[in-house]
Amino acid sequence: MKTTTQHIVTAILLMLPMMLFAETGYELAKAMEDKTAPSDMKSNMTMTLTNKQGKTRESTIRSITADDNRKQIIWFLAPADDKGVAFLKIEHEQKDDEMRLWLPAFKKVRRISSKKKADSFMGSDLSYEDMTSRELEEYTYEILGEKVVDGIDCHILESTPKAGVTRTYKRFVTYVSKADLVSILDEAYDTRDKLLKRRVMKYRKDKGYDLPTEIFVENVQKGSNTRLVFSSQEVDTGVKEDLFQEKNLKRMPK
Repeated sequence: MKTTTQHIVTAILLMLPMMLFAETGYELAKAMEDKTAPSDMKSNMTMTLTNKQGKTRESTIRSITADDNRKQIIWFLAPADDKGVAFLKIEHEQKDDEMRLWLPAFKKVRRISSKKKADSFMGSDLSYEDMTSRELEEYTYEILGEKVVDGIDCHILESTPKAGVTRTYKRFVTYVSKADLVSILDEAYDTRDKLLKRRVMKYRKDKGYDLPTEIFVENVQKGSNTRLVFSSQEVDTGVKEDLFQEKNLKRMPK
């Protein structure tokens, strides 16, 4: 019969491989990036802006994305004063991203330079930078711990831009679902390391994908928030690459 000491030693030996292998922050971020995503997605969205006084403004949007959301074209369908406004985004790895905003009232295409990425997108709590992906190799990562968020077991992942990488945020703290490897809650800190924005994500399962159903962004310093609700989602529809061109900003979807 084994002694208590023998039991303890056996338990430690059994646990040793688990102790030696600990998922790093980079590995977690890489696993999130490597998740299977649709080749493209079409969706309608309702965007509701709420200011500090509680006044709201609602817009209806049509969005088409491809290449894991690295290409996107958006048209505003309502309200009347925003109808026809359109936005094009094409992300690049080795050069600056392309961003263009079509303003039909002025008959002008506005190019969003890298210096303007901190600007608000259409008066919302989303900046132009918020609408782009975080390049995996431009950040360092650390797992800070674990937490249950809305009943979901999460890793707490900190992402910090590497030296020489220019970003409008000092760091991010992301609560990542252990089961699905998606961001449930994302906190963005300003250059003074003060919490600036909090983004909450909700999803649904479809064809093996985790598709967003709602994004809620709160600017905790301004007291305003933006809610995006998705509907009429279609995935893997065969969107053509030539859709993502400036000329198509002026062509309202049918």
